[in-house]
Amino acid sequence: MAETRKASRFIVPVAVAGVAAATIGLVPALAASGDPDLPEITAQQLIEKIAASDTQTLSGTFRISTDLGLPLEGLTSGLGGLAGGMGGGAGGDSSADPSEKLTELVSGSHTLRIAADGPERQRLTLLDGSDEYSLIHNGDDVWAYDSKSKEVFHEKAPADADAPGAHEGPKDKELPGTPKQLADEVLKAAGDTTSITVDGTAKVAGRDAYQLVIKPKQAGSTVASVKIAVDAANGTPLKFTLNSVEGGKPVVDAGFTKIDFSKPAASDFTFKAPEGAKVTEGAAEKAAEEAEGAKGNPFGDELPGGLGEAFGLGAGTGKDGVNVIGEGWTAIARLDTGAPTPKTDEAPKEVQGLLDSLGDKVDGEFGSGTVFKTKIVNALLTDDGKVYVGAVTKDALVNAANADK
Repeated sequence: MAETRKASRFIVPVAVAGVAAATIGLVPALAASGDPDLPEITAQQLIEKIAASDTQTLSGTFRISTDLGLPLEGLTSGLGGLAGGMGGGAGGDSSADPSEKLTELVSGSHTLRIAADGPERQRLTLLDGSDEYSLIHNGDDVWAYDSKSKEVFHEKAPADADAPGAHEGPKDKELPGTPKQLADEVLKAAGDTTSITVDGTAKVAGRDAYQLVIKPKQAGSTVASVKIAVDAANGTPLKFTLNSVEGGKPVVDAGFTKIDFSKPAASDFTFKAPEGAKVTEGAAEKAAEEAEGAKGNPFGDELPGGLGEAFGLGAGTGKDGVNVIGEGWTAIARLDTGAPTPKTDEAPKEVQGLLDSLGDKVDGEFGSGTVFKTKIVNALLTDDGKVYVGAVTKDALVNAANADK
């Protein structure tokens, strides 16, 4: 029991790795070869073209590759050991639950098929060798099926359900956002701190596209650039590539290899649980999550479901809630957990090595702490219990903590 309590205290720094998932949409991207000769267009005109796009139907196949710069194999085994030490596990949850299955997309390369017919019907299928995982939204129902375990997950869609990734409800149950939704969010956040240009053309899944390049003007951001390929004919974003200032592989590099804007067949969105499959209803779990969320998460809707809780940020545990330091690409979220951060040498051995591989010890006018790092999102946990999180460099976090002292 003592080991269980000790291990649970170290969920805080381990959970920092999950912050990176909040900055990455599960979206198609990756340009094909060949640069089409298209009429010149300004960045403003291309942004207007994206805004005017109203693509309601499409189907296609795309690849997504993600590189957060994390030792994910060690992270997985470390978390597995942590869960085991706490007596944890699935606890009877369905292996088809989207909150579990779609986390696979934060690492490695995957092939997916997608189909959409307006806000009421979408389907996404994750292919894994001979196995398939399908997530289907059809009217009032959301179904998920894991062919490997032959398990089915079902829950009722919210009354105001919208396109994938847009409806209300537990955020980790949503269908991944479309390229247009992600592009809209990036463009909405653009301002005086952002440079937006058109950088040539590309072929994406046989479609002519313009390339919109978005870069921070501010020093200190971990984002080098965001590149969005926009369909020259209908303005639909087809490509999204996120690059880190660290260089190397893109943080997100995925792309349509095939796309069709015609209306998919109605049968693509029908689902019937196979005979003998285990069916788990998600309504009770949803009610529990909503009740838990009502306790208060100072991050609001900005963190994945459960992450605020993992930081120990339930009602009454934080002192000041979240404050934002700075603006634009170098904005940093600052909060006070109200509790000193445990020393890593007190951690169980299966966790200690993981923490050391993820974190760098730092000192400054603020005192001392540890920076947990990915290629995009970094977090400074001070020894006195403060947390600074942002898509900024280690030095920027330390400078913010020093100025905040």
